[in-house]
Amino acid sequence: MIRITNGVTRHPLWRMAEPINLCIEKGEQIAIVGDNAAGKSRLVEVLTGHYPLLLNEVQYDFSPSQSHLVSDNLKYISFRDSYGEQDGTYYYQQRWNQHDIPDDSPTVGQLLKSNSFYKVFHLDEFADKYIISLSSGELRRFQMAKALATRPRVLIIDNPFIGLDAGARKDFRGLLETLTRETDLLVILVLSKRDDIPDFITHVLPVEGLRLMPKMTLEAYRKQYAAVPPPKLSDEIKDWIANLPVRDLKKSDFYPRDGGEILRFTDVSIKYGGKTILKPLDWIVREGERWALSGPNGSGKSTLLSLVCADNPQAYACNIELFGHRRGTGESIWQIKKHIGYVSPEMHRAYLKDIPAIDVVASGLSDSVGLYVRPKPEQKQTCLDWMHVFGVEGVADRSFLQLSSGEQRLCLLARAFVKDPELLILDEPLHGLDDRNRSLIRQIIKQFCLRPHKTLVMVTHYQEELPDCITHRLHLGE
Repeated sequence: MIRITNGVTRHPLWRMAEPINLCIEKGEQIAIVGDNAAGKSRLVEVLTGHYPLLLNEVQYDFSPSQSHLVSDNLKYISFRDSYGEQDGTYYYQQRWNQHDIPDDSPTVGQLLKSNSFYKVFHLDEFADKYIISLSSGELRRFQMAKALATRPRVLIIDNPFIGLDAGARKDFRGLLETLTRETDLLVILVLSKRDDIPDFITHVLPVEGLRLMPKMTLEAYRKQYAAVPPPKLSDEIKDWIANLPVRDLKKSDFYPRDGGEILRFTDVSIKYGGKTILKPLDWIVREGERWALSGPNGSGKSTLLSLVCADNPQAYACNIELFGHRRGTGESIWQIKKHIGYVSPEMHRAYLKDIPAIDVVASGLSDSVGLYVRPKPEQKQTCLDWMHVFGVEGVADRSFLQLSSGEQRLCLLARAFVKDPELLILDEPLHGLDDRNRSLIRQIIKQFCLRPHKTLVMVTHYQEELPDCITHRLHLGE
């Protein structure tokens, strides 16, 4: 169906370490698997024809399709698509600022009501939601229904299960298995997490160090890449985190003098029009606690965190106390954010900035999206130190847009930690990370939270992603 012979991209910036030679036969179902920055996305961009080749173009055989056009037969849902389309007017709080959503913005029902996958993906449950206000999991389901409705001959999905709750992941695996068994659909899944490879996959294309390795059967791949012991965080990094100076919070004008309560919600609820997003909730978080926040897609997890971070204007109409201060009693948004480190799908979606990666990290010092105040030399060194902790110091001077999605996520994590915050809010922080980085980040989070005055709230749909320092859990229902 797809053949590449000695494929070399015309643009040197997007070349693999060696020419690509690949043949995908009819009847095969493919997983492209590799670590972050291994070259998976580069390979896919060649497969889809996005990166033209020097000599031999990609050969396709889409029969029995009547159309020979690549655009008709091949659909690609990229990692970026899971966070939605973005234009120059988008900002990361926009999802919660309903008055800033343009009047002509479409809803899910308007775009997909006639879609044959509308109910398969349970899209009818949020038919009246604007696309821009969907959660990352809801948006993922929307994108997949939209792509499948075109009846493609080839469907390529980058990290298909990110943002999906356990039930949605199971349903989607079952749907893809049925489609591959009963139709001519070729599925190519691009995966960073080896455990996510579904059983209907027949062959694996490993990618290592910008090299496409020989194609192998799923059985052979699982034997060759059997469970590898998780990496251990180096003693050097453990000691560096442990020995960071402890801030004198008695001098802070916006932090409880005795630690105590960091966060208190009293009968907090959120509605948009007639739609209830969050039913009345009481919640207290005390200094030093480490919370796991869970719940199905669309249950209000990210909305809850947006209230804490002062990104949601409804926060000022709710009975919320943060760091011992009632919300809306004269504090500035910067006083709130000063003690908070934050990463989320919305943050990643908003960060389409053609600036050096180190500037992305430095923006965490001033809580901006983009860098508007140049860091002092000692602040720049702090940024480099945190990039070293997260393994991305080597890309400090590269444009953020040229990094792989995994490298981008690691930079955004460094941005969340760079000011040594007292409250760490991590909303699905391990999206798109490979097995090695997932393990290391869990250990970094734990090491950081063992220090004095550190409090954690973390959201994930994978229980194994939680660090083993979790002390409390909050589950939101439908």
